[in-house]
Amino acid sequence: MSKLYFYYSSMNAGKTTALLQSSYNYRERGMNTLLYTAAIDDRYEVGKVTSRIGLEAPATSFKADDNLFEQTKEVHELDTIHCVLVDEAQFLTKEQVFQLTEVTDRLHIPVLAFGLRTDFLGNLFEGSKALLAWADELKELKTICHCGKKATMVVRLDQNNNVVREGSQIEIGGNDRYISLCRKHFKEQVIY
Repeated sequence: MSKLYFYYSSMNAGKTTALLQSSYNYRERGMNTLLYTAAIDDRYEVGKVTSRIGLEAPATSFKADDNLFEQTKEVHELDTIHCVLVDEAQFLTKEQVFQLTEVTDRLHIPVLAFGLRTDFLGNLFEGSKALLAWADELKELKTICHCGKKATMVVRLDQNNNVVREGSQIEIGGNDRYISLCRKHFKEQVIY
């Protein structure tokens, strides 16, 4: 039975590295994978999944109006797909998460989605909210705060390394713009 998995964490927990390792494992066994990544994330190169440690693989970029069920079905009909992997899954729409449930339920292909759970203010992303509700299995990938506790939150920094407390939910960036913190230190930086 195919399932929809949501692997979530704060920044720098190795989500993309885990995705690329999973894809490699399938391919090593002669199976085909289909990788998706958000077109909005242009930190490295559009149409490529790239980890901070240098691993990368070509991917299909998705935009908010793309139908991932139909796209996956078309590729699957040409060449059997054994697993779908989604990077930056927080940028999925609610409709796209539903489409991924259709990939598992109707095409019988497992889907592994990797993404952030919350934004820099502690609010759920649309894609993450839908995945938390509809995924068959939830798996937290862990990273640590500067204090040594598990980091579950992310803060955004401005160009002077000051914590940002308002702004658009989506602003693409890496270690230069975001740091992962435990809840206690997140509250100290953002709430108090």
